[in-house]
Amino acid sequence: MYIQYTMDQLCLPMDLEEDIPANHLVRVINAAANLLDDAIFNAAYPGGGRDSYYPKMLTKIIIYAYSQCIYSSRQIAKAVRENITFMWIAGRQRSDFRTINRLRSERMKNVLETVFTAILEFLVEENYLQLEHYFVDGTKIEANAKRYTFVWGKAVVKQKVKLQEKVQTLFDAIEDAVKQEKRTHCGQVLLELGESSAINSEKLEHAVKQLEEHLQEKPKGEQLKKAVRTLRKDLLPCLHKYETQEAILGTRNSYSKTDHDATFMRMKEDHMRNGQLKPGYNVQIGTENQFVVGYSVHQRPIDTRCIIPHLEKVKSNLSENKPLSFILYIYLFSC
Repeated sequence: MYIQYTMDQLCLPMDLEEDIPANHLVRVINAAANLLDDAIFNAAYPGGGRDSYYPKMLTKIIIYAYSQCIYSSRQIAKAVRENITFMWIAGRQRSDFRTINRLRSERMKNVLETVFTAILEFLVEENYLQLEHYFVDGTKIEANAKRYTFVWGKAVVKQKVKLQEKVQTLFDAIEDAVKQEKRTHCGQVLLELGESSAINSEKLEHAVKQLEEHLQEKPKGEQLKKAVRTLRKDLLPCLHKYETQEAILGTRNSYSKTDHDATFMRMKEDHMRNGQLKPGYNVQIGTENQFVVGYSVHQRPIDTRCIIPHLEKVKSNLSENKPLSFILYIYLFSC
């Protein structure tokens, strides 16, 4: 016997609620996100323009997509159109990949940390977490940068010292020319520069500018002009480049030219099997009862040098509303 359906019954929209199990992960994420304060999301939307998608709904989609290891905005948008669980949590609204990407990269960029903390508080209130034990470990993740664009800190320092020595040698030659031509103003400029180790791009720029102005007033002296041109076109840009590289490096030993935040590290899985250094990040994740309690991203390859900054971040997220015993525990754990 066959069940007879009318054409109107076949055209009725499918009720997604019936096809999702009661304890499905998408329901847990939906319930947790519904408990978040709307003010968290409203702050990211000042108003004006066309009506926007509900930011809390978009946040639910992103969180659930990440839990399913879907990170591409195009793949998330595709799942919202084709996957039943995504359709249900999105309320059958079909946002495109640009909207999803704009939410997480621009509008909600500074709010996601607050969302993470709010969900953590929900887990504590529901006794999923007791914040009594904290297990932390790190893993290195390769950056989306070219592998052969490295800048090494020791090489920058070495090249900068050599350049400063070249500048000092050239200024010695300029000093000899100044004595021969009796240019007292140029001699005063050289005295203001000082030792080669104290020469920086700012001082050198000021000195070259003064020398150029003086040569315009008294145009004689081809040897002096040639030396000043060398300073302006060759040595000054190189010195400025090395100082910029030192500023990017900070306390690190290396960085990538295509991703200045990435540091070259040895990865656990090396496709070339030769221990090659590759640009990456050291991600520290702390858990309790299989829930992520805290996370941090570091530019240091050694885990022991990341533990204190990691715990400092966890403390800043939890210390306002959580018992101090947990914070004290993790500090004792780090010692």
